[in-house]
Amino acid sequence: MASKAKILRLAKGFRGRSNSCISIARERVEKALQYAYRDRKNKKRDMRRLWITRINAGSREYGVRYSDFVRGLGAQQVELNRKMLSELAVNEPGSFKALVDQVRFMRGG
Repeated sequence: MASKAKILRLAKGFRGRSNSCISIARERVEKALQYAYRDRKNKKRDMRRLWITRINAGSREYGVRYSDFVRGLGAQQVELNRKMLSELAVNEPGSFKALVDQVRFMRGG
């Protein structure tokens, strides 16, 4: 069990008696740590969704669906992860278009 001083230090900035009353502070700190653990996982999930949305928007500009684009890259053994693909779609549209064209050519379209 954590010391009172540690609990109150972690509860600094909480509102009401949550930052001074040890029994309430202990509950609030425990819940805050649970939220922090959960949201570290959710942050990764949210970033992946954002990357996929950006890739989909970028590839649809050139007439290729996200699923076809990613499948085509896999078939050609292009080892770019979704984070890098989304960065290309946003900041380097010319390079991204070259990848889309490569996938489209491979598909025969």
